[in-house]
Amino acid sequence: MPYLAAVGPADGLARAGEERLAGEEPARGAVRSERRKEILRQRREELGLSQEDLAARLRISVRAYGNWERGLVKEWTDRKLLALAEALEMSERQCFWLFRVMVDRDPPPTWRAAEENRLPEDPAQRDYLCDYAALMEAVPYPSFLVDHRWDVALTNSAFDQLFQSVRPHPTALPDDNFLRFVLFHPDAAAVLEDHEPAWCVPLLAQFATALDAAPEDEGLRSIRQEVARDPFMEAAYRYGVPHWLSMRGAEAAEQDGAVRTVRHPDPRRGLVRCRMVAETSRMLDGMGLTRITLILAAPQGAPAGPVQGGGFAQQQGARLRAVPSLGE
Repeated sequence: MPYLAAVGPADGLARAGEERLAGEEPARGAVRSERRKEILRQRREELGLSQEDLAARLRISVRAYGNWERGLVKEWTDRKLLALAEALEMSERQCFWLFRVMVDRDPPPTWRAAEENRLPEDPAQRDYLCDYAALMEAVPYPSFLVDHRWDVALTNSAFDQLFQSVRPHPTALPDDNFLRFVLFHPDAAAVLEDHEPAWCVPLLAQFATALDAAPEDEGLRSIRQEVARDPFMEAAYRYGVPHWLSMRGAEAAEQDGAVRTVRHPDPRRGLVRCRMVAETSRMLDGMGLTRITLILAAPQGAPAGPVQGGGFAQQQGARLRAVPSLGE
């Protein structure tokens, strides 16, 4: 089934706490303390909220919430953590990892995220996205919806399968924020071939354009801060991207029609070429969403059709005789 993430905030905390944190030596205890602070701050910034906003949601003083974010809490009770999960609009799996990171235990079994709060408020938009999920699931190629911040709103099973080997990360999972995944996830290069020139640079160029168009957007500013904290990405953003655009032209950064290479989840397939198709509709455009589909090519000499033991189904359909397939 497709995963309806959100139309808005990234789901970045969802798989952040895979490792067990209990019983750490003092040095790792300090790292754990910093991790707690970073997770709360990053999630708040992803939502575009200030400390004052969070304090108002929690019905506590700004000073009290500031202490929470700095880790100056005598005891993280279930009541405090559940209130924090609600205020930060966390999903069920986000709340699970919040408890794991903060207190190394599971949340109460009776707690469930209010998934309805993560859907658009407009009933027509909600119905449309539910139906659109069924449409995307019928597509055999990886397909996902993103907004102008690259927050992922919807994915299909083929997308999840393509990135199934990606390890947990606090803010850079492919089904949370695709730009953060490409730029910051250590596993991105294992799935996306020619990672730096073919994926990082074009997306950084698109990001620069988006930030110029909306310099006050909190989500984009948060990504810009992350880029600034990474010396390699900062150098690429400030110097590499302008040089690359001057050499290749602005059209080189376009997603629609770009041909790139990915590593197929079936190891027998290896590297395959894919064409990116970006499209929207009237309803999606009204929600600020764009659909991106990765049309994977069958390897040369391979018959079309499902791969035994896994892999995407390659459909045998109509084609233009004058346009050869990518595998030819």
